[in-house]
Amino acid sequence: MRYTIDQLEEKLAVCEDDDGNTVNISKSKLPKKAKVGDVLQLSDGRYTIDKKTTKQRREEIEALMDEIWDD
Repeated sequence: MRYTIDQLEEKLAVCEDDDGNTVNISKSKLPKKAKVGDVLQLSDGRYTIDKKTTKQRREEIEALMDEIWDD
């Protein structure tokens, strides 16, 4: 299962799963460098940052923003 970090709070990361559901994950379970927008992969009870998917999504969002502001 994959999760995207929507916001970071004091002890929780508010994330969205692939089905659009909101899930709260304890920040203590995340990689130390995890930040808003990162895509997390859960495997064997461990969260890792899916760097490839995170990069793709950031590029897609940037392209959409460029389209909006260039009009």
